[in-house]
Amino acid sequence: MTETPGVERQVVGALGSIGSATLASRVLGFVRDAVVALVFGAGPVTDAFFVAYRIPNILRRLLAEGALSTAVIPVFTEYAAVRSRDELWRLVRATLGTALVVLAVTTLVGIALAPWLLRAIAPGFTSDPVQEALAVQLTRVMFPYLVLVGLSALAMGALNAENRFFASALGPAVSNVGMIAGVLLLARHVDPPILALALGVLMGGVGQLLVQVPDLARAGLLVGPSWEPRHPALARMARLLAPAVFGLAAVQVMVFVNTLLASFLPAGSISFLYYADRVMEFPLGIFGIALASAALPAMSRQAAAGDTRALAGTLNFALRLAVYICLPATIGLLVLRAPITRVLFERGRFTSADTLATAQALSGYAVGLVAFAAARITAQAFYAVRRPGVAVRLGVLAVAANVLTALVLMGLGVGHAGLAYASSVGAFVNLLALLWAARRRFGRLGGRALLASTLRTAAASAPLAAWCWLALPILAIRRGLALDASLLAATIAVGALVFWLGSAALRSPERGALRRLLPARRGS
Repeated sequence: MTETPGVERQVVGALGSIGSATLASRVLGFVRDAVVALVFGAGPVTDAFFVAYRIPNILRRLLAEGALSTAVIPVFTEYAAVRSRDELWRLVRATLGTALVVLAVTTLVGIALAPWLLRAIAPGFTSDPVQEALAVQLTRVMFPYLVLVGLSALAMGALNAENRFFASALGPAVSNVGMIAGVLLLARHVDPPILALALGVLMGGVGQLLVQVPDLARAGLLVGPSWEPRHPALARMARLLAPAVFGLAAVQVMVFVNTLLASFLPAGSISFLYYADRVMEFPLGIFGIALASAALPAMSRQAAAGDTRALAGTLNFALRLAVYICLPATIGLLVLRAPITRVLFERGRFTSADTLATAQALSGYAVGLVAFAAARITAQAFYAVRRPGVAVRLGVLAVAANVLTALVLMGLGVGHAGLAYASSVGAFVNLLALLWAARRRFGRLGGRALLASTLRTAAASAPLAAWCWLALPILAIRRGLALDASLLAATIAVGALVFWLGSAALRSPERGALRRLLPARRGS
């Protein structure tokens, strides 16, 4: 199966913009988590924060950055491509006005129902009234973040429709700066100190919205809200949004289930899963989710033109790139999980025992990295053709597989690491089901090319695995943070070079695509 070179350039050019901004976000995210680990460690207080943060964070990914942006981008893209500028402005104003009302009402309801939401997401907390009260307080403080990040998602949809990706992708980096500033500036002045982190979340949300304002102004899309709930495009967005909350949310629902089950495990389990998830999301966010975001506008334009075969070609190209990047990243995370965790987090109140427990969870998440990324990309194809119901049904199937696997592993006494492995099982079930459905909906997906690409990538990853194993004994020796971090960075850099040369020897076309197209950043 061949892809249109112009579409390849658009997808990888957008990936360059989104990926570079996401890289900044992930690096700052690690700085944020290192600051949190240093100041608060891993225990009941951080468990309370992470549970409280999970509620608005899940809503953020479902209603804002996940489903909302996925619902509005195809419609915004169509208006930008085939409608007049006045019609696009009217649509943006109407969407903004309706979103403000919905997000504000959701926030007020969430604040009022915080105690019951907490009991639903972490029922194990009811055994400790002090921890439960702290989690409720933090939840209420952070819930207005939903309004801020929802508006940011709308701004992202408008900018992506104009092939502008960098500013909206940079928003999460600014959000991390706000959280870091909250801890460093406010922790000594508020009681309890963890409240500073919650206030930092709100500061970051404001920054995440404001950073997109200049690009909106340059695109001529900085408009005020209007109350026009009967705008015909809003109904189309709603039909995409409702199922998108479930279809694209499979991964987040798995996180929700893991949090619920982990609340019954020993103290610190939720924190171990959180820190491990943060490490795994570094490659997933930079490449997997960024690639899904980059491919959606292109697939939406192909769907609007009725070119199903071109859409299948774009999906195949995006999947091959995802495997090419995520498979070697999986190997690196599995082999180097302990030194990575130690360098990132082990200081202050984060102990060597915490490092070991977090590394165990990281191994469970890492085995599903390819599936997490590829499932997200494949789901986008169904939103591009406005068939979200398919992703809904298969997302529910994935959640069921995750829950069943988690209960079995907990029964076997695997502990918190079993919950991470269960998430990966759910991701693979989701991916296989989505690929089956995509084959029925779009016809041939270029399975042979995808399989050949996967085998080439696996072969090129073998020298990388050997290199990491050889370096592991050296990295196990503690020499101080600066030297340990330098050695780890050098190991990863050499490993990436080994893989790059291996894929060159095998003539991987994905390597050529990235080498040719990454410099051609567009829309940034």
